[in-house]
Amino acid sequence: MSQHPCGCRILVGAVLLAVSTPHGCRYRTAIMILFIVLARLALARFRWFYATGDERDAEILALRHQVLVLQRQINRAQFTGTDRTILALLASVLNRRRLADVFLIVRPETVIGWHRRFVARHWTQPPTAKAGRPPIDPELRKLIIRLARDNPGWGYRRIHGELARLGHKIAASTVWRILRAAGIDPSRDRTGPTWMEFIRSQAAGIIATDFACVDTATLRRFHVLFVIEVGSRRVHLAGITTNPTGPWTTQAARNFLMQLRDDHGFRFLIRDGAGQFTRSFDDVLAGSGITAIRIPPRAPQANAFAERWIRTLRHELLDRTIIWNEHQLHALLVEYVDHYNNHRPHRGIDQRAPDNGHLVTPIRPGHPIQRHTTCAGLINEYQPAA
Repeated sequence: MSQHPCGCRILVGAVLLAVSTPHGCRYRTAIMILFIVLARLALARFRWFYATGDERDAEILALRHQVLVLQRQINRAQFTGTDRTILALLASVLNRRRLADVFLIVRPETVIGWHRRFVARHWTQPPTAKAGRPPIDPELRKLIIRLARDNPGWGYRRIHGELARLGHKIAASTVWRILRAAGIDPSRDRTGPTWMEFIRSQAAGIIATDFACVDTATLRRFHVLFVIEVGSRRVHLAGITTNPTGPWTTQAARNFLMQLRDDHGFRFLIRDGAGQFTRSFDDVLAGSGITAIRIPPRAPQANAFAERWIRTLRHELLDRTIIWNEHQLHALLVEYVDHYNNHRPHRGIDQRAPDNGHLVTPIRPGHPIQRHTTCAGLINEYQPAA
């Protein structure tokens, strides 16, 4: 097979070069290449001037049949950019009604589409550089968002001033636009403290109380009154009764306050609107500087810390045994409260127990661990061996 390039490809390359060559030497170079190409085509097809019509038809039919054979062997032909250009230029010369007879391996509408794109690329102007402000450095953008999130009380003007002090030259309006794009309000004091942030800041002075109901094997119901310190998660067992009246609850509040120090520091107590919490109950607390706050009706999530402790108590203790009498219930609750306050870790206080504030001393691998059971063997406690 001849290794020389096809004359049609060279002709098309010459046309493309004539279009893309600079004005100084475009026409001179194009004319030279076109002259050489035409000369090669004339020499390559010189014998056609002396060939008869039958010979020409036979050669055309042979070429078309070879194309049909190749078409049966190849599912889909792959065209390069040069192939598309050549076929598009040849299609512009032929009559459109004869395209289906001439092009065998490609559909006529495809060739016409190639020609349209070829013309469009020829007349498309090169892209120009966008005018306007220079782009913002991504690191500066991250710094602006960081300053806004670290300082909720700063507006975009305050952030702009801080950036100027750090040596960054940027307009205040650009800071405003970056904050808005990041979903941050550019104004000052855009966000107040969330409920969680407020509770954590006030947690040391808040306690919560509620009743946990326990049914015995004989369907006798006991009401367990407890108090939990929101800041430390420490739990106090205030009393157990089958008839939680207002006077009984008031006396339980007095007993609880007697266990506290004079400088306890508690300011608020969260309770629900049950009838057991009477005005006398609130007055007893007020005498120690504690204000009772009643949660809205049907809103147990407002007393979430107490509700969570009731769920923990049921999951870890009450749902795993059967209560027979008040004596058994009291013994189990005393042991569980001691376990809860001195051993059980809590995620809200960095996996520490409420009464275990010291740092944990790391132990070496392989150090023996001792197990201790509590609550009638229902709960295990582990300690490093001495």
